[in-house]
Amino acid sequence: MEKNAKRKTNLLKVPNGLLRRFGLKKMKFTFASTEEATALLKWKATFKNQNNSLFASWRPNSNACKDWYGVICVNGRVNKLNITDASIIGTLYDFPFSSLSFLEYIDLSMNNLSGTIPLEIGKLNNLVYLDLSFNQISGTIPPQIGSLAKLEALYVADNYLNGFIPGEIGYLKSLTELALSKNSLNGSIPASLGNLNNLSLLYLNENHLSGSIPAEIGKLINLVEAYLDTNQLTGHIPREIGNFINAKLFFAFSNELSGPIPVEIGKMKSLEKLSFFANNLSGPIPKAIGDITELKLLHLSFNQLSGLIPNELGNLKNLIDLQLSSNQLTGSIPKMIGDLTDLRLLYLSDNQLSGLIPKELGNLKNLTDLQLSSNQFTGLIPTSLGNLSNLQTLFLSDNNLITQEVPLFVCNLTSLGILHLARNNLNGAIPRCLGNISSLQVLMMYQNNLSGLIPSELGNLVNLNDLQLSSNQLTGLVPASFGNLRNLQTLFLSDNNLITEEIPSSVCNLTSLKKLHLERNNMRGNILQCLNNISGLQVLKISQNNLSGEIPSSICNLASLQILDLGRNNLKGAIARCFGNMSGHLVVLDIRHNNLSGTLPTTFGIGSSLRSLNLHGNKLQGGISRSLAYCKELQVLDFGDNYLNDTFPIWLGTLQRLQVLILKSNKLYGSIRMSRRGSMFPGLRIIDLSYNAFTGNLPISLFQHFKAMRKIDQTMKGPRYLGDGYYQDSITVATKGLELELVRILRVYTTIDLSSNKFEGHIPSIIGDLIALRVLSLSHNRLQGHIPPSLGSLSVVESLDLSFNQLSGEIPHQLVSLTSLSFLNLSHNLLQGCIPQGPQFHTFESDSYEGNAGLRGFPVSKGCGNDRASEPNDTTSAHDQESDSNFLNDFWKAVLMGYVSGLCIGFSIVYFMISTGNPKWLTRVIEKLEHKIIMRQRKKQQSQKNYRRRNNRFETSYKSSNISFHNFRNLDNKLLPILSSEKLGLWLSPLFLDRPVRRLCTTSLKDTCKQSHKR
Repeated sequence: MEKNAKRKTNLLKVPNGLLRRFGLKKMKFTFASTEEATALLKWKATFKNQNNSLFASWRPNSNACKDWYGVICVNGRVNKLNITDASIIGTLYDFPFSSLSFLEYIDLSMNNLSGTIPLEIGKLNNLVYLDLSFNQISGTIPPQIGSLAKLEALYVADNYLNGFIPGEIGYLKSLTELALSKNSLNGSIPASLGNLNNLSLLYLNENHLSGSIPAEIGKLINLVEAYLDTNQLTGHIPREIGNFINAKLFFAFSNELSGPIPVEIGKMKSLEKLSFFANNLSGPIPKAIGDITELKLLHLSFNQLSGLIPNELGNLKNLIDLQLSSNQLTGSIPKMIGDLTDLRLLYLSDNQLSGLIPKELGNLKNLTDLQLSSNQFTGLIPTSLGNLSNLQTLFLSDNNLITQEVPLFVCNLTSLGILHLARNNLNGAIPRCLGNISSLQVLMMYQNNLSGLIPSELGNLVNLNDLQLSSNQLTGLVPASFGNLRNLQTLFLSDNNLITEEIPSSVCNLTSLKKLHLERNNMRGNILQCLNNISGLQVLKISQNNLSGEIPSSICNLASLQILDLGRNNLKGAIARCFGNMSGHLVVLDIRHNNLSGTLPTTFGIGSSLRSLNLHGNKLQGGISRSLAYCKELQVLDFGDNYLNDTFPIWLGTLQRLQVLILKSNKLYGSIRMSRRGSMFPGLRIIDLSYNAFTGNLPISLFQHFKAMRKIDQTMKGPRYLGDGYYQDSITVATKGLELELVRILRVYTTIDLSSNKFEGHIPSIIGDLIALRVLSLSHNRLQGHIPPSLGSLSVVESLDLSFNQLSGEIPHQLVSLTSLSFLNLSHNLLQGCIPQGPQFHTFESDSYEGNAGLRGFPVSKGCGNDRASEPNDTTSAHDQESDSNFLNDFWKAVLMGYVSGLCIGFSIVYFMISTGNPKWLTRVIEKLEHKIIMRQRKKQQSQKNYRRRNNRFETSYKSSNISFHNFRNLDNKLLPILSSEKLGLWLSPLFLDRPVRRLCTTSLKDTCKQSHKR
């Protein structure tokens, strides 16, 4: 109750006028009426704690006005009930509202009252002060409260009230304080609040209020404090807030306000505290804020404010706290900021500020917190910052500070508790003098170019709880003095060149340690047995070193361990059975790429917390432990590249959260069959069963269960956090012909790899329903039949490999719609027909199709009936190509149909002409026919050129003429057997001795014509 009393004192400040009005010294203690006393006793009888000692004085035969706790009378009538913090457990349902008509003051705050506020509260016509705050009252605020015309203070904060704020509150013209904060009120702020001309305190914070701030609020010219924060308010800040000329505090942070900050805000001359933190405000910071010279606190962080920091802020000489972080501010820090000598907190992080850090900041002698991280500052860190002797927090990380050593003046900041210099261009050695800053609790210098040894003087920082030196070029040993850091909770030394025969034993003295990162160094030797001394260790990452020996079973004693990463070492031996018992608290177990042997643990139990289990690249044998079925939280399971010998673990399908299943390169066998009923593998997004010995047809029933692959999910971005430690899943998948390690969110890289098995039968068309697929590999199997056209529905697929099967038929033209496809391998099958042409298909080389003798078209060497359609740069429309092809096909159909019947007629005509000696008319017919054919081709060719010109495409005249020439070559090939015929050639040769025949001899039949002419 003491804590609640303090909260009430801070939040709800009762004006002195009200206290004097209801002061005890001016109250007359007389006998209360029998009716009032009886009514109060009835209400007390409803309390659930009747043995409350504070109400022992409430007895039937005692003087209520004189003896009863919390009861004060005036002229024999109950006038005041001050029963705050009295441990009452009850409701207001039996409170005697009707009997206490002279009641002016009620304070029932900080009790355990529940239930709703009765409607009868509107009968207390003389009530001036009502405080029901800090209880458990629920329901809505009754509109009858608007009947309390004399009410000056209404406090119902910190309850469970819901619903709207009743507009009837606007009738309370005498109201000076209104506190409705920390409830679950929703709806908008009623405009009727603008009628409360006497209101000085307004507390609406920490509710679920929505809508805009009503302009009518500007009528509250007597407002001194307004708390509108932590709601869901939207819209612009009304210009009318400029009317708050008496306001000292205006808080509207943690809402969804948008638009600019109105310049009228400069009229709030009395304002001392202003916060619009965490909204969606945009535009510049108005220069008018510089007119609010009494301002001590200005919080505008976490918005979308842009432009320069106005120089006018230098006028705010009383400013103590200035926070502008996480905006889009540009330009440099104004030098005038250095004139704000009272400033204690300056937060400018996460902007786009540039230029030099002004040396004038060194004038801020009272500054305790300076945060300039995540900007674009250049140049050197000014030495004047060494004058900030009171500085406790210094953030300079994530900038473009010029390459320099860690400035030595930092060592003069003896009050420093947090020093953050990460992700800069700092080089050289870590200064030894940092060990003199005994108050230092957090030291962040990761992702720089620091080199040399880690100074042993850092072991003097006995108050240090977070030390991060990862991703540098540090060498040598981990200092033994680190064993003195008994308060250290986080130690990150990963990604350096630290060399040691083993993990330093001094680490085992860090009994407060929770996170230990030593990965990617050159550490050798065995894993220390003494690590189990660090009983509170939550994260242990020592992967990618040269550690050897067996994994000590003592690690199983780390009952708080959530992440264990020992991958990519030279560890050997069996995995201890006790690791399965750790699954109750272990979230990540990563022992990939070691030399571990034996079988999988069989001790995974009910209630397992395991989310990621990675044993990839070891020498594990035997079957897949069925105790894994208890790991209901499992998301990633990777047993690839081992010697496991088992059938497909269908029972893993019951793990509803499983997203990644990798069993590649083992000795798994048999067919995959499962029931089509139930929900199996609903969350699976990556499955890799490649390089095993699975047989039978591709499992249609398995594909039917892949619900997560049926929708494209791009909502997850960035790394994942598992437990209390940072861990980012990574796996290796075969994609685009390469093995790549994916270190990103696995949910967005959906993969099916069933390659290098012994699957038979057809490719199921249902795969086309898995539209989220990015990688599909079915290569090196024994698949037959056609490629299903449904694969054209895989709109985001990037890699498709169906090579080395026995697929037949044509490549479906639907695959042309796969605009994301960047790798295609259909080689070594029995495919035939024309290769489809489209945006992506033009980018694939011939090796994508090799080993398919029946395929034609670009990029293979065989033509596809019309070479023009085979060229990747051909810009002729599909319609034109089709028309050209149809013309030739129809022409030769007519030739073949008329050949037999026309042959006899032709012979007769030829005989007639020879016998008459007058064949000139036939020569003219042939000449006209030839002329029509040539002009038609030229006209088509010119049309195609115009089409290309209109579409800004490029095509050489050679290709154009070559394509047209091909049509004539087809014509020549048809005439060749006729013209070269022994008998027909002798009969017709006299007819082709003038111009038409000479034109035909300019084609590829030139030699044949000459021979025919000689004959």
